Amino acid sequence: MIKGGAVLDFIHGLDLDDLPREVVAQAQRCIRDLIATAAGGATTPLSRIVRDHCARQFLCPGEGSRMLFDGRRVGRVGAALAGGMTIDAYDAHDGHRLAKGHAGVAVLPAALAYADDAELALEAEEVLAAVIVGYEVALRAGVALHRTAADYHTSGAWTALGVAGLAARLLGLDIERTRHALGTAEYHGPRSQMMRCIDHPTMVKDGSGWGAMAGVSAAELAAAGFTGAPALLCEGDDVTDLWADLGTRWYLMEMNFKPYPVCRWAQPAIEAARALQHAHAIAAADLVEIEVATFHEATRLAIRRPATTEEAQYSLPFPLAAVLVRDELGAEEISAEAFADPEILRLSDAVTMVEDEGCNARFPTERLARVTLRLHDGRTFASDFTAARGDPEAPLSEGELSVKFYDLMDPLVGRSRAVDVERDITALTEDPRSLLRLLDAVLGPAEASGAVPASVAGY
Repeated sequence: MIKGGAVLDFIHGLDLDDLPREVVAQAQRCIRDLIATAAGGATTPLSRIVRDHCARQFLCPGEGSRMLFDGRRVGRVGAALAGGMTIDAYDAHDGHRLAKGHAGVAVLPAALAYADDAELALEAEEVLAAVIVGYEVALRAGVALHRTAADYHTSGAWTALGVAGLAARLLGLDIERTRHALGTAEYHGPRSQMMRCIDHPTMVKDGSGWGAMAGVSAAELAAAGFTGAPALLCEGDDVTDLWADLGTRWYLMEMNFKPYPVCRWAQPAIEAARALQHAHAIAAADLVEIEVATFHEATRLAIRRPATTEEAQYSLPFPLAAVLVRDELGAEEISAEAFADPEILRLSDAVTMVEDEGCNARFPTERLARVTLRLHDGRTFASDFTAARGDPEAPLSEGELSVKFYDLMDPLVGRSRAVDVERDITALTEDPRSLLRLLDAVLGPAEASGAVPASVAGY
């Protein structure tokens, strides 16, 4: 009997027709949100640099797969790397609290890379099933890694296994080679330190592109006979329980969706402060001090005066100040124009962060913050301990997700193309032609519909 059999059987045995309807609908919801986030990311220097790099280093003229919102064809490994980095460049993608990170950011670009390879001639439902496989394997691998490793690793460390699983499925690997793909992905997935990027934000971000690249590489190597088993995150005796509920508990249904393009850890404080401001009609100019009590990891989001969009996305004081000043938090608030706003900078400097042991004890299952606002006239207003919106218990409405989708898509590709993308994602289970239309719309060059917006195009 092959070890890790439950995982391997799930990867190759999942049938879309047997899944609960809400699981399939959630996968489509995730795809829509990820594509919109990719549209936001495509405007960043990070995405441009990585896509140009992939075009030089993974060039496949006339074959291969196109990069997200780019149109140039590269090898599948390069397309996965470019797509993962492009989505990760704009911190608005879905996440899972127990995995303490993001799966779809690597899973979707890898699935699209295989879907766009004409030699495979994949059908829409098979690609959608592979996306679900990728999420379920990646998220459990993430929980397993946090349980068994002393350091806090980026999402790329464990998304590599989900990507390897979906790639093994789409390549039609046998069970033994799939096991080696998972083991190779685990071994070569980027065990990068998450808190280093929190303390020193740069373009490396959450390791997601590297995880996608490692996962695709692992499956392609396994197809050629490369050995790498076992994947201890799947086969270890200390994680067996995490894989026992494959196909009955759907981690995909536990995803959160972000209303704001900044680190999820900052969003409880943003929600609490915004609610206080609205409830008491507080003008930003009247604020003199802001105190945030929250969990340790959130207090590490400490940059107050960002110089890059990466620093703004991995900050708590700056986006909190921006939303209090502007009553919104989108691309403009994490861009160069906002970095020079004197009122935002004043309030960012006025934020004090306090580590709260109660919040620490409840992390990561709950991520909470309490905000106290102090005014020039001496009045003080304090919130309750608050969670971010977008968790399964407080989901964003379909209307909010739709607004987010079009807010990110319209500036890059135009409303008509955005409408087509949304339509074809919905039709993936019904219209066999929807996948080819969707690929052309999200992998074709964005410039075809107009200029790239300047929101986060530079510092």
